[in-house]
Amino acid sequence: MELKVLFLVFHGFSAHNGISKKIFGQVKGLQECGAKVRLCYYDVLDNGHRAWIVDGEIIADLGKGPWAKSRKRWDFSCLTSYVSKEQFDLIYIRSYHNSSPFLVDAVRKFRKAGAKVVMEVPTYPYDQEYIRLIDKIRQIPDRFFRKDMASVLDAIVTFTEENEIFGAKTIKISNGIDLDELPLRVKKPHDEHEIHLLGVAEIHFWHGFDRVIKGLGIYYKENPKCKVFFNIVGNLSGAREQNEIFTAIEMAGVQEYVFLHGALWGRDLDLMFDKADFAIGSLARHRSGITFIRTLKTREYAARGIPFMYSEIDSDFENKPYILKAKPDESPIDIEKIVSYCLSVHWEPLSIRNDVYELSWSKQMKKVLDHLNLS
Repeated sequence: MELKVLFLVFHGFSAHNGISKKIFGQVKGLQECGAKVRLCYYDVLDNGHRAWIVDGEIIADLGKGPWAKSRKRWDFSCLTSYVSKEQFDLIYIRSYHNSSPFLVDAVRKFRKAGAKVVMEVPTYPYDQEYIRLIDKIRQIPDRFFRKDMASVLDAIVTFTEENEIFGAKTIKISNGIDLDELPLRVKKPHDEHEIHLLGVAEIHFWHGFDRVIKGLGIYYKENPKCKVFFNIVGNLSGAREQNEIFTAIEMAGVQEYVFLHGALWGRDLDLMFDKADFAIGSLARHRSGITFIRTLKTREYAARGIPFMYSEIDSDFENKPYILKAKPDESPIDIEKIVSYCLSVHWEPLSIRNDVYELSWSKQMKKVLDHLNLS
């Protein structure tokens, strides 16, 4: 009997957005496990109407205007009716930090219809990510009702080492990769006079790229043996990030060595990886109170075949020979350490990529199905 899964998301998608690509990879992974998956999401249509959509088909047009906008938070009747009618075996919900009594009631109805229900909490803890007062206010309902939400779930899916979140037992998986979507980099001939660092992200304060820039400032004051460039690919997410990055560049005096390219994708992004010698992952997860996490970006780096640095604890990569660890603090990054590594260790991209086949989305999503006895 075919396993039926509804993958539920509370936002729309962008073809080049990392979160969107991750969700598409998870859906593909479930399909590779033999499940029939329908992707359900909320989006704003070209005509301004707000709608719930399943695999491109509108199942509920909520209208437009403030009233329609508010219904996203409290009216889940179209979802409960759809689940009751279609008789899914599993509802996989991606948390939007939107716990409420209305969503709790919807989950109860999902389970009453015979489905098992899990919720993925992509980052935990996450309260520290809310900086602006207005965002903290909007998050108040989630703080009040997330334990109620956890109590009606079969489990919470996490990328951390936590055995329990909000009182619910967890299913621990890794962020996965879709190797079909990540081309292996074409390694350029090594130039011992130049080293190119690459950081790819929608840049938030917890990425800590300012630590690299401060490290470059120190490096260039100490008679460097070769030139080091830092290419940053991705948009700065807010005023805090802009201030951190631009202030760090100016204070370190490294304007000619740091380049902000904005968001790139496709062949333009591939060429940046081909040019790079070493990649930069998250260097400041401690700023958001996180110690253990399995980030998507480091897996993408490994899949492309490039060595990299990060500062959190990631059980999939600790002690791997193609990674360097940074201290989880505010100290400038030791650029000389990276330079010495790049000049002494030469990795073939395929050897790194071959090490992460176990992190495919099909293997990670199978862990969820196995835990729930649905495989």
